[in-house]
Amino acid sequence: MDSPTFPPDFLWGVSTSAFQIEGATAEGGRGPSIWDTFTATEGKIARGEDAKVSADHYHRYSGDVALMAELGVGAYRMSIAWPRIQPDGSGKPNAEGLAFYNKLIDEVCAAGIAPAITLYHWDTPQAIEDAGGWLSRDTAFRFADYATIVGEHFADRAKLWIPLNEPVAMTIYGYGIGEYAPGQFLLLDALPTAHHQNLAHGLSVQALRTAGATGIGTANNHSPIWPDHDTPADREAAEWLDALINRTFADPMLLGSYPEQVHPHLPENFADDLAAIAQPLDFYGVNYYEPQGVTAPGEGNPLPFELRPIERYLMTTNDSPIIPEALCDLLVFLHERYRENLPPIQITENGCSFADEPGPDGTVPDLERIDFLTGHLLAVREAMDAGVDVRGYFVRSLLDNFEWSGGYAPRFGLVHVDYETQRRTPKDSFAWYRKLIRPE
Repeated sequence: MDSPTFPPDFLWGVSTSAFQIEGATAEGGRGPSIWDTFTATEGKIARGEDAKVSADHYHRYSGDVALMAELGVGAYRMSIAWPRIQPDGSGKPNAEGLAFYNKLIDEVCAAGIAPAITLYHWDTPQAIEDAGGWLSRDTAFRFADYATIVGEHFADRAKLWIPLNEPVAMTIYGYGIGEYAPGQFLLLDALPTAHHQNLAHGLSVQALRTAGATGIGTANNHSPIWPDHDTPADREAAEWLDALINRTFADPMLLGSYPEQVHPHLPENFADDLAAIAQPLDFYGVNYYEPQGVTAPGEGNPLPFELRPIERYLMTTNDSPIIPEALCDLLVFLHERYRENLPPIQITENGCSFADEPGPDGTVPDLERIDFLTGHLLAVREAMDAGVDVRGYFVRSLLDNFEWSGGYAPRFGLVHVDYETQRRTPKDSFAWYRKLIRPE
C-alpha cells in the first residue's frame, strides 16, 4: 500500500506513558501508585512481571529523546506520573519529581519537538485510592490541585495538554471488571468513577488555563459498536454499549449531557457538575484500536449487553482485530454527531502489538506494523476528505513497554527494547515512519 499524503502542517507524533516506560518506581521521591500495588498482587500480571525497571526511561530519557529527534516527529505525547509530583496525591509537590520532568521537557524542546503532556495515565497515587479513589468526588478536586502544580511549572513549554487518558478504561477495566488496577469488580456500579473523572477533566482544564496553558484537549478511547445481528435486541444492546463506552465520556465534554441509559447509575445530583465538565477545548483527542462486537444479553447476564468477538479479520498479538476502515467510520460519526461542538481532532493514540524480535542481522522487521499504520492513515485521510478536521496523528508507542496486565509480551513500539540489556533497536517501521514524516 502506498502511504497517503497529508497537509504540511499536519502534526506527527509518538506517544508513551510514564508507568509503562519509566521504571525507577521507588526512586526520586515517587510514591506508590495503584499499579505498583496491582502488579505486586499475585496473579494479576502475565508471568508475574512488574514495571520496576520497564524500559528504564527514567535513567535513559536522553537517548530516547535522541531517537525521537532521529525519527523527526513534531510532538511527543508523554505522561507525568501523579505520584512523582505528589507522592500521596495531595500537598506540597515533590521537588525531585518536578526536576526530572523539567529536565525531560527541556531536552524534548531542545530537540525541536513539542511536548504534549498527559496529566494522568491511570497511575493514581495509592493514598488517593485508599481514600476512595475515583469512587470519591473529592478525587476530582485533588486532581485539579495536581493539574495546577504541573501547569504552573510546564505551561510555558507544552504545546498540547491532555488531562486524563481514556477514562473509560479506568471505569470499565479498573473498577468494572477488575482486569486493571485497582482491580475492583463493580460492573455498572463503577459508573460514578466515570462522572468523577469527567469532573476532574473539567476542573483541570480550568486549572490549566488559569496557569497559562494553551492547546488543551482530551484523549478518549472510542470504539465503533457492531451488533452481532441486525435485530431489535442486538441493536438495543449496541446502543447501550455505545452509550457506556463512547458517549458517557464524549457527551458531557462536548454537549454538557449524559446519555439517558447511564443516568440511573450516576451519582445523585450529577447534573450540577455538567457545566464544569463541558469546558471549551482546543482539540478533541481520539484513541482508536478496534470496534467492539455486541449482542443481546443471555439469561443470567446482569448487564444490558453481551460482548462478542469480531472474527474473520487479521489479529494483533493483543487479540485486536485489524479494521482500519472502522477508524474512518468513527471519525465521520463523531463529525456528524457533534458538529460545531467538536473541536479539531488529534489522533492521540493508534498502534498495534506484534511479536517483534531482532533477526539474524540484528534488524527488527515488522512489516505487519507498517501495513497496520498505513491502513489506518489511509482511513484518516479518507475521513479528512469527507470533511473531518484532523490535525495530527500519534503512533503508540515510541518504545516497547510494560503493557499493563499483559506484561512485556505485547510489543507496541517503533523501537525494540531488550529488557535484559535495555538495548534500543529501531524497527523497520521506525524508518518507514521517518520517511513518511520527512520524505526526501
